[in-house]
Amino acid sequence: MIIRTDFPYGTTHEDVRIPLPDGVELYARIWRPVTDEPVPALLEYLPYRLTDWTAPRDAQRHPWYAGHGYASVRVDVRGHGCSGGRPGDEYDARELADGVAVVEWLAAQPWCTGSVGMFGISWGGFNSLQIAALAPEPLKAIVTVCSTDDRYDNDVHYMGGSVLAVDMHAWAATMLAFASRPPDPEFVGDDWRARWLDRLEAVEPLVHTWLSHQTRDAYWRHGSVCEDYAAIRAAVLAVGGWHDPYRDTVLRLAEHLPAARVRGLIGPWSHQYPDRGLPPGPAIGFLQETLRWWDHWLKGADNGVMDEPLLRTWISDSHPPATVYDELPGRWVGEKSWPSASVIPVPYVFQGAPVDVASPQHTGLDAGRFFPFGNEADLPPDQREEDAKSACFEFPVGREEPVEILGRPSVTLRLRLDVPYGQVVARLCDVAPDGSSTLVTRGALNLSARRGRDRALPWPVGSYEDVTFELNGIGHAFAPGHRIRLAVSSAYWPWIWPRAGSEAGWTLDPAGSALTLPVRAGSAADGGIVFEAPEQAEPLGVVFPATLDEPRPERLVVRDVARGTWRLEVDPRYGGTRVFPDGLEYSEDAEEVYEIQDADALSARTSSRWRIRLHRPELGWDARVETRSEIVCDEGGFLTSNEVVCREGDEVVFHRTWERRLPRAAG
Repeated sequence: MIIRTDFPYGTTHEDVRIPLPDGVELYARIWRPVTDEPVPALLEYLPYRLTDWTAPRDAQRHPWYAGHGYASVRVDVRGHGCSGGRPGDEYDARELADGVAVVEWLAAQPWCTGSVGMFGISWGGFNSLQIAALAPEPLKAIVTVCSTDDRYDNDVHYMGGSVLAVDMHAWAATMLAFASRPPDPEFVGDDWRARWLDRLEAVEPLVHTWLSHQTRDAYWRHGSVCEDYAAIRAAVLAVGGWHDPYRDTVLRLAEHLPAARVRGLIGPWSHQYPDRGLPPGPAIGFLQETLRWWDHWLKGADNGVMDEPLLRTWISDSHPPATVYDELPGRWVGEKSWPSASVIPVPYVFQGAPVDVASPQHTGLDAGRFFPFGNEADLPPDQREEDAKSACFEFPVGREEPVEILGRPSVTLRLRLDVPYGQVVARLCDVAPDGSSTLVTRGALNLSARRGRDRALPWPVGSYEDVTFELNGIGHAFAPGHRIRLAVSSAYWPWIWPRAGSEAGWTLDPAGSALTLPVRAGSAADGGIVFEAPEQAEPLGVVFPATLDEPRPERLVVRDVARGTWRLEVDPRYGGTRVFPDGLEYSEDAEEVYEIQDADALSARTSSRWRIRLHRPELGWDARVETRSEIVCDEGGFLTSNEVVCREGDEVVFHRTWERRLPRAAG
């Protein structure tokens, strides 16, 4: 990592409040170059608290952009951080309308040229796309990182029409804790407590809404830009990582947006900005890449950025299974169009007699983290145990040439069910000569969604049907002498929430089943794609106090042999305790637990606990938030339980519990 201290422009920054049409003010921090000339503005718009939670990350990039001649602006979403108003649902119409108002406010400032760009990762990448689809005139270009164009089938809520137990629960619990944090009196003054209590009255567990919409209805179509790609008028640089769950969005945007104003970039990365150097690498000079994008679209520079291939991707070489990699072996390749003429669908037809598949309910414990962040236990370990609980079909790779794939594999399976409901998960693995099995990619299908995600259709009991679904996209080269393994299972906990009766599994007839791989022909033109070394502005100087406490394992699996119960304990490790240069002591601790019994789908249970403390000793300010969230499911529906307790010092200032029953109509 190169820490840049010398820039073309000196910089300054200030905190301001941006007025909205309804009188609410959003809190913003603006870094600007020291110049008398107006400059374009760049906006990052998030609920994650610019004065503390994202402050270290913000310091890496916003001053860097300012030093290169841009006003770089970080804004907290309504009801979060030091912004006014009350929190709402993620990406709701109010949030997006506020974002449009902020874009227009920035364009109208005397220090702005009137041209605005938006960027962000995850939430900020989502709303960059969604606001671009609303087409405010000043918004000329965006950089969207680890985001989605499809809120139903490519987000944290559902996968293949199935409830994502692992993040439907965990992210709802996280946002309940985050939305309950108070404004900081250092920035909002003495009325922080009144504003906090007003905000808390509006807090609602988001899981209530998410589980109330179990098929792809109007709720999920809102904010899903795949409904109308043509609505996006801004230029789009779409960025993802092969270890991020949202990478398919990059492929779809490259396919559906006009080539004259879209470029795609997919590296080996996790759910992180590509310059941060977090595993897996290699990291790239991402700020420099985006600067070229901004210079072209916001300043009119003829710098060749649109001469780059439409899609630049990393293709990994075969590698042994591990839960973390500093860097993966592989290379960068470029495609002039997407879909690419150099990628050919090649079928691999199954062989053998029909096989009954009734996977143990704990199949999936070696799935790894849904959102890898670069931690030591994020990625899937050796898949041999998972493969043993699945039906496996193998195809040898020749001794001379690798089999290189780029895009989304698909499977067609001929299945028979003796119950109305079931689920199927397909994992594509790279099996080395020593027998180790590395997960390459995977996909899932709720069989009631086989005719479309917008409906729930019971299976005709006792009948065979063919189902086809895609796996997540990937760039991977299977080495000569290895084997390509497709493993299919009827359970995948805790990623997929099981349904009563699904323990029976299904019968798979290989005679009507096949794996189709997007095989890429190697090209001599692959060379020449290089990136500069990662570069950032000076770090903020956050201190992480030493502790004598033994850290919890990131992922711990506990098996009760007598009861047949499996328990996965997860420490998400978002940040822990840190002390900021302005004196704020911020600490957080979270633990997620997922439990299930081998032969009982209704035994599935999730729970999450959060503890957050914000402490300013010089102000005598000490605010604490504790939350508890749990979900179970019986034959009729989901039972959710949530609790929030907030304290000022030792005094409880807010305490509320929610108990809800949400019918299981699909999912």
